[in-house]
Amino acid sequence: MKKYILAIETSCDDTCIAVLENDKVLSSVISSQIQIHALSGGVIPEVASRLHEQNIFFVLDEALKKANITLNDLKAIGVTIGPGLIGSLQVGLQLAKTLAVTLNIPYFPIHHLAGHLLANLIENKIAFPALGIIVSGGNSELVLLNDYFDYEILGDTLDDAIGEMLDKVGRVLGLPYPSGPIIDKMAKLGENKYHFPIPKIEGYNFSFSGLKTNLINFIHKREQNQENLDLENICCSLQESAFAQILNKTKLILETYPIKSILLGGGVAANSKLREKILNLETDNLKIYLPKLMYSMDNAAMIGVVTNLLIDNYQSAELTISAKPNYKLNDWGDYLNGQKKT
Repeated sequence: MKKYILAIETSCDDTCIAVLENDKVLSSVISSQIQIHALSGGVIPEVASRLHEQNIFFVLDEALKKANITLNDLKAIGVTIGPGLIGSLQVGLQLAKTLAVTLNIPYFPIHHLAGHLLANLIENKIAFPALGIIVSGGNSELVLLNDYFDYEILGDTLDDAIGEMLDKVGRVLGLPYPSGPIIDKMAKLGENKYHFPIPKIEGYNFSFSGLKTNLINFIHKREQNQENLDLENICCSLQESAFAQILNKTKLILETYPIKSILLGGGVAANSKLREKILNLETDNLKIYLPKLMYSMDNAAMIGVVTNLLIDNYQSAELTISAKPNYKLNDWGDYLNGQKKT
């Protein structure tokens, strides 16, 4: 049976709407704000929410046209509820509630990070238990997935997220925002010449703040000595140190848990070197899933894929539910347990 799903993602600075027919993506439209926020070197929350308000109905119209359907064809709506910027989240959530009431269809609040992990479901089947590696501008986590909605957070960053760290170092290097993709390109032309230190954190947690500080001090010292910054080698060395943390913690988990799949997700999942290193972990008993580049960055198709899993077995959200800027993935899993139909 065909079920047309509208998915909405406005957690940060991209206005994203997608239409799915069950788990098949019919359209995925993104209105980016990068050029605006690049002027200030980072996302300004108030500006982001205003731009969402200006753009969201144009994005909605384009997504419906590309999918060749109307609002009346929709059977359900999925919308990002958190984590993210409170003003941005509210724009998408209010649209979802309005459409749900007007069309008399259910809507489901989706966790942004679940979307990133389960974006790997697009054209794939996943074996559990799985290890989710979340690497983005706002989050760096290692998550055990016993099922689609059964989560245990094994490791988290103690300070900066990896994407945040890359952008901050990039700013000091004089690179435009966002710096992550540029650092990736420059690193391909360099080598691990400087061997920046890898923090020794117990357990499965990360720390990227010390690496950031070390790099900034290194850059300032070279500038004071009027030495060339040697950008390609700095970028390569930076990535090697940052990704070594992720690989080391991942290998520790693989030694302890009977992991059958690894799911990479988040904006930094588009990094070519990280993708290469994670793929190298694949064995006959361990399957690696990397999202397509178009589904690594924020998008609504990933929200629609998760919504499709909920339609038949979970209850629609109450209209009183609010945006949750600091939502934990395992808390969302607990919420879903209370929404499961009996």
